[in-house]
Amino acid sequence: MAITLEDNYRHKGMRRKLVEIIRSKGITSKEVLAAIDALPRHFFFESTFLEFAYDDKPFPIGAGQTISQPFTVAFQTQLLKVEKGDRILEIGTGSGYQACILAQMGARVFTIERHKSLFKKVKEFLPKIGYGSIKVFYGDGFAGLPTFAPFDKILITAAVSHVPKILAEQLKPGGLMVLPMGPDDVQIMTVVHKTADGEFTTEKHGAFRFVPMLPDKSEE
Repeated sequence: MAITLEDNYRHKGMRRKLVEIIRSKGITSKEVLAAIDALPRHFFFESTFLEFAYDDKPFPIGAGQTISQPFTVAFQTQLLKVEKGDRILEIGTGSGYQACILAQMGARVFTIERHKSLFKKVKEFLPKIGYGSIKVFYGDGFAGLPTFAPFDKILITAAVSHVPKILAEQLKPGGLMVLPMGPDDVQIMTVVHKTADGEFTTEKHGAFRFVPMLPDKSEE
């Protein structure tokens, strides 16, 4: 994959315009907007596709996956209420862009990717752009990372039909999980709060479309 790691005035100007688009769609968190403004999204694109890097749209990255629409990344991140030092588990690494946004905001990020090709690419790539602190794992997202649990926050970047029980068990009391929940055609962005006594409450925050979350690992 041929990429460019140059971040010039043109790129920064395009990023500022993207931030304004996202702000106009209702993203109010200054920290989220600052992270998107700081992280060069074009680093995650092949050089031949740089013109698409700052469109507010998803884009294919291989293995049937996409780099998420920037607004969707911002929306999920805002709901996650990231605080510096948070231990966050991300299910579905994809390009690594969302994980880098979380790290940019000061979180300690653990991320799982089920596609071997994407895992290998991200594992090698993130240190090159200054995000080597992100812990990237090849595995089944439904299993989580029990060795590193509990987590303050959990973010799922693929559609699920229900709250995965094993992941809920890996969430700290007082923590929260953000996930798109529903059938294959459309999902409702849901925030799950784990109370101090281990009970769960949910909030619903609008309709989105995600690829389904699949079990096990893929050699693809």
